[in-house]
Amino acid sequence: MIQEHTDITTQTRPSIGQHIKDACLIVLGIFSAAFGFEGFLLTNDFIDGGATGISLLIAALTDIPLPYLLICVNIPFIALGYKILGKQFAVKASLAIAGLAICLTVVEFPDITQDNLLVAIFGGFFLGVGIGLSMRGGAVIDGTEILAIYLSRMFGTSIGTVIIVINVLIFSVAAFMLGIEIALYSMITYLAASKTLNFIVEGIEEYVGVTIVASRSDEIRQMISNQLGHGVTLYTGKRPDESGKTQGIDILYTVVTQLELMKLNAEIEKIEPDAFVVMSNVRDAKGGVVKKRPLH
Repeated sequence: MIQEHTDITTQTRPSIGQHIKDACLIVLGIFSAAFGFEGFLLTNDFIDGGATGISLLIAALTDIPLPYLLICVNIPFIALGYKILGKQFAVKASLAIAGLAICLTVVEFPDITQDNLLVAIFGGFFLGVGIGLSMRGGAVIDGTEILAIYLSRMFGTSIGTVIIVINVLIFSVAAFMLGIEIALYSMITYLAASKTLNFIVEGIEEYVGVTIVASRSDEIRQMISNQLGHGVTLYTGKRPDESGKTQGIDILYTVVTQLELMKLNAEIEKIEPDAFVVMSNVRDAKGGVVKKRPLH
């Protein structure tokens, strides 16, 4: 917690350090995903799920280079991310996807193996590591989850359900266009990538429960409702002051998605840098305005 008497230089260090950490995670994610593509998946025409899978599928059926496809396919998702997650996220995602495209163009990775099972498992593993590290850095190199967040709010379904439906469509097209065997191996790739992603991003639970203790709780509550479109539960608590006497204070509790967490923390920092924030993983959420409220 930063005290009021702390000088400006000390205040800016955590922010700079966080930016450096995010950049390192994104760069490592880019190289891991690129290695998964070139070292395993591309030479065998295997695909993954989501926007990455769409790009790989088109690359397998056409002569269009994968780097161009990754950028073009993800542009709509980045635009949607700008709308629902903010400018900072959209900029990071754009840089991460552009960095991946450049890495695939410039860096040459060796072709590791021709064994289909090893290709499916380890190609998915390195791709999952890449996507997971990028998400830990506050960006994405696969924009499917952004669409899933949007559609889940529009139709009141879970994010997991939306992702499953999208991937069923992708693998169905792959089975028709590339053959059943490649589609089945590609499903193994997707499972390996998703399990690795879950491990890298601390389980990547769809929702995070956030408890906020702050003096300017009403401003934070309005920000969560108006900017993020989420409901807020208000508790009344007590905490001691300097003299030892207890005084009343409002405690806020809300549930946001993993990708929205960065924006929530940034907005709280603007309103009250010294706010006490506790985050806990939530396996799922039902009802309220977590999913029901449509985006405007």
